[in-house]
Amino acid sequence: MSGSRLLRGLPKHLPLLAAGGLPRRPRVAARCHAYSTTEDSSVRPIGRYPVPNKKDMPYDIVELMEEVEVKTGFLPNVFKAMSHRPAEFRAFFAYYNVIMNKETGRLSKADKELIIVATSAVNRCPYCVVAHGALHRIYSKQPTLADQVVVNWKLADLSSRDLAMLEFALAVCRADNITEEHFQKLEAHGFDREDAWDIAMISAFFAMSNRIAHFVDLRPNNEFYNMGRTPHEARRDRT
Repeated sequence: MSGSRLLRGLPKHLPLLAAGGLPRRPRVAARCHAYSTTEDSSVRPIGRYPVPNKKDMPYDIVELMEEVEVKTGFLPNVFKAMSHRPAEFRAFFAYYNVIMNKETGRLSKADKELIIVATSAVNRCPYCVVAHGALHRIYSKQPTLADQVVVNWKLADLSSRDLAMLEFALAVCRADNITEEHFQKLEAHGFDREDAWDIAMISAFFAMSNRIAHFVDLRPNNEFYNMGRTPHEARRDRT
């Protein structure tokens, strides 16, 4: 799929796709700068691979990145890192959009973000833990639960449903042998086989994403750290 076709097919979900699920923030003008590692030599690079200058990027990728920045108020660093490989950028965000923005099934946005937080903690991925922890705080309106899951998911203030969901996600994350018992535990908490597929696909996709972030030494944006930490902040981020 070409980048232009991807953009044409995604306007409905663009704010979610673009920021890894970020809701809209107050609209701001796009920054007139080049997306490159040479923007500010005093700041630690976002990763170990160079970010192309905007003028050297394909038009469809620049267009998407600029719209993300306008709608969310900042550009998540994963976009800059993946722009190093345009074809992989398009494929990565296209599949992200398919699994994270599907409108069927029993997984809420908060459920999906919690799966990412739990599996990313196991995979030791700071970027995904920080970014998706922020998104979970916003969607769940629970400012501390993601932090609890990062430390020890078994001791977190989770419902039996959420525990079953994370147990299955982490089994996929660790490449455990998946047995009928795993499905039976999910079914006992209201999940069917299609929900199990959704849980597994999110866990598997972000296992890949975690390893990409680890390999390129991807750093979280500072904006993620405080998002959704207070009720006022969570309300603002959801508007």
